[in-house]
Amino acid sequence: MKSILKSWNRLSLVKQIIVGLIIGIILAVAIPDLAKPVVIFGSLFVGALKAIAPVLVLFLVMSAIAQHKSGHQTNMKSIIGLYLIGTFLAGLIAVIISFIFPVGLTLTKGAEGFTAPGGVVEVLKSLLLNVVDNPAKALFNANYIGILAWAILLGLALRNAADTTKTLISNFSDAISKIVTWVIKFAPLGIMGLVFESITTNGLDSLLSYGKLLVVLIGCMLLVALVVNPIIVYTYIRQNPYPLVFKCLKESGITAFFTRSSASNIPVNMKLCENLGLNKDSYSVSIPLGATINMAGAAVTISVLTLAAVHTLDIQVDLPTAILLSIVSAICACGASGVAGGSLLLIPLACSLFGIPADVAMQVVGVGFIIGVLQDSFETALNSSTDVLFTAAAEYKEWRKEGKNISIRKAA
Repeated sequence: MKSILKSWNRLSLVKQIIVGLIIGIILAVAIPDLAKPVVIFGSLFVGALKAIAPVLVLFLVMSAIAQHKSGHQTNMKSIIGLYLIGTFLAGLIAVIISFIFPVGLTLTKGAEGFTAPGGVVEVLKSLLLNVVDNPAKALFNANYIGILAWAILLGLALRNAADTTKTLISNFSDAISKIVTWVIKFAPLGIMGLVFESITTNGLDSLLSYGKLLVVLIGCMLLVALVVNPIIVYTYIRQNPYPLVFKCLKESGITAFFTRSSASNIPVNMKLCENLGLNKDSYSVSIPLGATINMAGAAVTISVLTLAAVHTLDIQVDLPTAILLSIVSAICACGASGVAGGSLLLIPLACSLFGIPADVAMQVVGVGFIIGVLQDSFETALNSSTDVLFTAAAEYKEWRKEGKNISIRKAA
């Protein structure tokens, strides 16, 4: 047994996750009834990540800002710029692809219990209200906008505190980070349970009728991940971006694909940034921020499903309106975290640009829920892996300016 454990521990986390993934698929196909108890591993893993992530964000951001010294480079302006550019370009690519490969829908009910926001103003209002949320309530509800706001304010307020106070906060931050590493060690078991539950609960039959829509959606996301993002990163680091792109997709995208939550993947991204040797002052702020505003996958979903509704109803769209849709989808995507239901419930807002009635738009949302098993998984994988990608790109740009060697370090 000891030799088996030693061999297992010598495997990288990604290889361990792949093993868990394969076992989960085999169990779901071969003995789904007997293996039902493994579902608990997935629930426990996601539950543990969701439990620790809000506290981790609060202390990491607060500690980083409290101990930041004037003159230290944090690259936050570059990172935020990359987040916004990446999200807009994702929406634009989705619009272009949707015109090249138009998709019609068989409209369905399925979103009757949800209420979509009435406009961009309502989305922004929701975000602003989340900023001033009670800190205890923000932690309890995992309101990351509110948590970020309080962490930044507390960090700024504590910048002139005694060194002993700063050390205490730093020690808490380190302790929570240590707990996160313990949780992540259970990722293979968690992924096994999650993939087993996904296959046995949802299956793939219900997705076949929406195959073309899924191909366009997933194709757009892959295009953004493998073509658009690498081009953006290349303009920053002036080197082959693909080693970094593939590392982020492999070590962040895989777990995000199965947890389907950017917030739950924050601890995984933090660890990856640490392994890449990035500046903790930057990534302790940029990663939680990216989980709320860096939403390229959401921009793709909003644009593709909105234009699918447009093509279904034979509505003619001119170029200025298409570009406007790209902008609206990017703004809505950035606000998706502040709206219950995420990116799907922002589709009616985008549909309103074309005069599509609310009841028809909500039927499109219903279609989104049907294909959500794959749509949301790919969307989250793109969103979360890009948080690390752009954080690293911004720092590597500074390294290049300083003449440092840019290399992607092996994960510990």
